[in-house]
Amino acid sequence: MPLPLIIGVAALGAAAFGAKKGYDGYQKHSEADEIVDNAEKKYRTHKNVFESHEEKTTNAFTELGTQELDIGKQFNEFNELATELLEKLNNASGKRLAINIPAHKLQKIENYSYTAVGVLGTAAGAGIGGIAAGFAVYGGVMTLGAASTGTAIASLSGVAATNATLAAIGGGSLATGGLGMAGGTAILGGAVAAPILAIAGWAYDKHGEESLDNARKIRREVNEAVEKLETMSNQHLEIQAYISKVKDAIDAIYIQFEEYFDSLRLVSRVIKNAQKTGANVSENLKDDSIITDIENGYALAAIIVDIIETPIFKVNKKDDQVVIDENGAPSLQTDKDGFNILNSDEIDVAISNANSEAAKY
Repeated sequence: MPLPLIIGVAALGAAAFGAKKGYDGYQKHSEADEIVDNAEKKYRTHKNVFESHEEKTTNAFTELGTQELDIGKQFNEFNELATELLEKLNNASGKRLAINIPAHKLQKIENYSYTAVGVLGTAAGAGIGGIAAGFAVYGGVMTLGAASTGTAIASLSGVAATNATLAAIGGGSLATGGLGMAGGTAILGGAVAAPILAIAGWAYDKHGEESLDNARKIRREVNEAVEKLETMSNQHLEIQAYISKVKDAIDAIYIQFEEYFDSLRLVSRVIKNAQKTGANVSENLKDDSIITDIENGYALAAIIVDIIETPIFKVNKKDDQVVIDENGAPSLQTDKDGFNILNSDEIDVAISNANSEAAKY
């Protein structure tokens, strides 16, 4: 075969081979693009679901914290009114009347109400939202130490501002890692989609293999991230369910408490009207009825505080005392994935005991 013909056939074969390799490279790039696009869509879908659950959990904590703070304020007002009426009873009767409530329960109520009033005072200038959420996460636990030290925590502003976010209950770190991974996915996806100028088909194919390998790696990372997002989303749903349990239990018992509080308010108004008109105040003071209302009100308040002081998450303890971390917040237990552990068993027991006790009043 003449040399020119041989060269021509060889050149034709090389061109065909190069074209084949070029086409193979194109197909691999297309497959890599598709893998990356699908992975990114999958991640964004699950991330949006996670963020929706995260927002609902934040709102649930804010609602619970707002409820608990308001109740603490009402307990303080109840205590002031009860003390005032007892003093008037003593003055009218000429004897020293006492209520039959254990001192440690009265101290617990006082510690809690003092803490709540202090937090509300701080919140007045900073907004209630974040502080209320922080109080729901930490406040009840932090008041546990007040009885032993004799000093209630008057403000949670620092803790609420820095720790009472979803990062504090395990969600923030996941979101941050996820965003970083998504950013890497987007960059790599752009590189794969960009025009690649290659003279040799082999080089193009080799790059296609690398792109495909990288795309598969991204898919694996996304699947791992999605699995964590799903786990955390499920945990958020469980947290929300328990927050709702706690809130409903507190609401039901607080309605009972309000009946006795309203009764004392009525007595107080009657006394004040009698004083204005010059009527005999002692005629409006029925010792047994007022004492019963005060005792029952305090008893129900103590039951509510017991629920509030049951931590939403399990806390670390040392020598039966809650461990405080470097930020001044209670140290929370975490599982193998770094998520805070819901204190479900203790919450269930606390609510069951509270309902049984409240039924007596």
